[in-house]
Amino acid sequence: MNPDFPRDLIPRDDALHLIHALHAVKDKLHDVAQRWELLNENGHVPAASYTALLQHATDAQDLSRDVLRLAADFARSPHHTTRTGRTVLKQLASAATISSHAAPHFTETAENALALPRTANPTDRHYLTNRMVIDHASARAFLRRASESLRDAAKELDDHLGVQRFLAPLMGAAGSGRLGVVAAGR
Repeated sequence: MNPDFPRDLIPRDDALHLIHALHAVKDKLHDVAQRWELLNENGHVPAASYTALLQHATDAQDLSRDVLRLAADFARSPHHTTRTGRTVLKQLASAATISSHAAPHFTETAENALALPRTANPTDRHYLTNRMVIDHASARAFLRRASESLRDAAKELDDHLGVQRFLAPLMGAAGSGRLGVVAAGR
């Protein structure tokens, strides 16, 4: 067993705190991605409110900032250098990048909604409507993917805690010399 192994363990309380924070932000991302639908039950774009769509962009930006704070806080911790920490940080970085793409797509949706009433040409209206649907769906997909990255980071930490629970009896045996026998494979 690697003598630095205990230093590669993220303390249980720190891991639990981060898991809780990851789940809270993950649930928010997932919830808004499910709730913010542009199309009505008939598959048509209703008269879209520029204000409501711009609020989607604002809220998405706030959620992205929350993800970025989680990533930055974890990167400042000493735990990001552990094997598990590097994996968690990679997932957090991915979630931060992905979530940052949602707000611009929601903003594009709002911009097209603002232009739609002033458009007389049916072809232009059709193009703007399709563009709105695509941008809004893309933004929601970015939020879902960011949520999945946070879920994966939480799972990595949860697995790490499972390994700690498994190894706890072995690490407690270090004082009695049994750990050396286990580590040497005897």
